[in-house]
Parts: sequence; structure tokens; C-alpha cells
Amino acid sequence: MYFKNGLCGVALALITSKNVRQFLSYFAVGGASAVVEWVIFFLLGRLLTLPYLSATALAFVFSTTANWFLGRTFTFRGADLGKNKSKEILQVFGVSAIGLLGNLALMYVFVSVLGMNTELLKTTAKILSTGIVFIWNFLIRKFWIYRDA
Repeated sequence: MYFKNGLCGVALALITSKNVRQFLSYFAVGGASAVVEWVIFFLLGRLLTLPYLSATALAFVFSTTANWFLGRTFTFRGADLGKNKSKEILQVFGVSAIGLLGNLALMYVFVSVLGMNTELLKTTAKILSTGIVFIWNFLIRKFWIYRDA
């Protein structure tokens, strides 16, 4: 019983071919969104000399918008098409806001605590933070926002 309904059941459900395809699609969508985020982060920090936490927050807004659009179009296209778009967008941005808090906390730890404070190391910290938050975003979208997909 525990095998089917417990943690093992969840693990088995996650590795079905449909879930693997969906994860790979989300990985591609996430990759495109991450590039948007990193480029915006670099431009805001380097060209406009915004503080790294402000650049992180603004870049995250741009990438979340790109991620919602691409994810809805490619990864979770089987979700209920009659779903209220405003509610969907609020859910995506709400989940992403939690991810942003994690992203900001990770950036603070990497840059201010661990001393990754050169431009190259800040960008490396941004990439690491994005990767960690990526898993959170996928799981919440899959099992809450687009659970019907």
C-alpha cells in the first residue's frame, strides 16, 4: 500500500514517459527563460549599474513572464484551456515570487556571505540560484497550477 500511495508511488508517477517529456519541455522553456533572466541581469547590473539584488528582482520579472508564456504554449498546453487566465497568471507569479525570495536569498548567500562578488562570480551565482529555483517552479506548476496537463 505504501509503495503505491506513498513516496515511492510519487516517484514512480514522476518517471513516466509523459512526465519525462514534460520535464524536458519545461527544461527547454526554463533554459530560454533563464537566458532572458541572465541577459537582463547582466544588462541591468553592468550597463545600468543597478545593485545586484535589484537587478535580480527585475530580471526575474522578465524571465517569469517569458516562462509563463512559453510554458503555457509548449509544456502545459494540455491544461484546462477554459481556465481563467488572470487566475493562472496570478498563480504563476505567486509561485515565482516565492521562487524569487529563494533566488534573492541564494544570491545574498553566494555574493555577500561566500564572497562571490566580482562580476563573473555574481553571474555564476545567478546561474546557480536559477538552477536551484528551477526545480521548485517545475514541481509546483506541474502538481498545482497545471495539474490537469
